[in-house]
Amino acid sequence: MSRLWLIAAAVLFSTGGAAIKAVSVTAWQVASFRSGLAALALFLLLPEARRGWNRKAAVVGLAYAVMLILFVLATRTTTAANAIFLQSTSPLYLILLGPWLLREPIRRGDILLILALGLGIGLFFIGAEKPLATAPNPFLGNILAAASGVAWALTIGGLRWLARERKDGGAAMTTVAIGNALAFVLALPMALPLEPVSLRDAAVLAYLGVFQIGLAYVCLTRGLRRVPAFEASTIVLLETALNPCWAWLVHGEKPGRLALAGGAVIVAATVVNTWWRTRRG
Repeated sequence: MSRLWLIAAAVLFSTGGAAIKAVSVTAWQVASFRSGLAALALFLLLPEARRGWNRKAAVVGLAYAVMLILFVLATRTTTAANAIFLQSTSPLYLILLGPWLLREPIRRGDILLILALGLGIGLFFIGAEKPLATAPNPFLGNILAAASGVAWALTIGGLRWLARERKDGGAAMTTVAIGNALAFVLALPMALPLEPVSLRDAAVLAYLGVFQIGLAYVCLTRGLRRVPAFEASTIVLLETALNPCWAWLVHGEKPGRLALAGGAVIVAATVVNTWWRTRRG
């Protein structure tokens, strides 16, 4: 049953790209209202999210909030595949930041991951992708997506920093709740003024906040309790694989061949690295 919870979480997370592209409101409005609804849902659904609100959690939550906003902006500017694949390069930045952020040295095995992820990123920026109706500025969107990967790396590093002090395992959910609340506040000035919103757009925004984030994290917390770390990480990677599929099914959006190749390199390198670290640890 725990594995089914993780699969449900990955599927819900993966629908973000298609849903973000499905609304007619601006990207800033999506970023703000999606996170506002998510913060409310998390606060109501997860007791862990209501505990441990302090300055340190707020600092890490800020990095998560930046990631949330950048991911929405990237998804509305480039393809869903590019946005999720480039965000998934966070292990590269985490390794590079490790010596400074966590006092963790770069190991020889990390060099291979750095090279693989660097290759994957490079494939996204080789040549010029044609603008699409759902991806009007792929180059800018790719930069925003890569920046969201940096913010996600800072979030993961921050969570590990918090976990050393907080032993109840609730640091992640606290950070997610704070991060969504901050994202709502930070994006709100750019989201205003708000024009009348159609019922369809309101329904999609509610889905993004309550289900794609809120319910997904409920499923994730339940699934992580009894599934080994490597298997859980692999299952959650379904999000990365399914995200472009939903965008293709709903919007007919097709990423470029080099982008797909880069995404394949990034996912494969992440799986191999996770397996290797789990085996060693």
